[in-house]
Amino acid sequence: MKKAIVYRVFFYVLGLLVMALGITLNTKSGLGVSPIISVSYSVSDICNFNFGNATFVLYGTFIITEMVVHLLHHKKVVALEENPSSRLKLVLLLDLLQFPLSLVFTRFMNLFAAVIPDFQTAYPDSFAGSFWARLIVLLIAIVFTGIGAAMSLDMRLIPNPADGLVQAIADLSGKTLGFIKNCFDGFNILLTAVISLLFAGHLIGIGLGTILTVIGVGRVIALFNRLLESKVTGMAQVNKIE
Repeated sequence: MKKAIVYRVFFYVLGLLVMALGITLNTKSGLGVSPIISVSYSVSDICNFNFGNATFVLYGTFIITEMVVHLLHHKKVVALEENPSSRLKLVLLLDLLQFPLSLVFTRFMNLFAAVIPDFQTAYPDSFAGSFWARLIVLLIAIVFTGIGAAMSLDMRLIPNPADGLVQAIADLSGKTLGFIKNCFDGFNILLTAVISLLFAGHLIGIGLGTILTVIGVGRVIALFNRLLESKVTGMAQVNKIE
């Protein structure tokens, strides 16, 4: 059991690291970022603010919203629960634990951002700065993001704030998780477009990479789970622990 717990924590932390690296590479490609972090990316670009810190503020907003949604959902189902108060306390505790998770995750992003250059501006006259090279970087970023997300989610510990909020809204609304995820992505893209057009006069962070990320990350997660989910969850004994 102790060995399984070590594996579980290892895969969870490794997943967060790989996902943070993927998100950072995504932004460094200069082809457009994922919808969820597009808001923090546009704000950091417009205000010349640290991207990791801006993302931490965004995640904090997600967590607070998630807690409100959980409270609303609790009121909706309170009559059906045998012990709703204790269940609500556990749910809100898991929500609060997303704050330290977000802090650690965004510090990883800052670390990677400090050592990975912006390919377009750092290598303007070489292949590394060309569209095709940056497209390769983007594809690598999508693969890393998908693998990291799958690995961390498969461990069933603390979800990242974006996934947690999407799940909470799906539970409250009764809609499918996929539908809510698409709506959430669309909302973030729209909000990013409004912010960037109002304060910069042009789109920031939205491009080909945004579209490819929406399509690609989900496919990578599905492929990873098909090939490796049973192996990593078996090593971590996720079902046995829970």
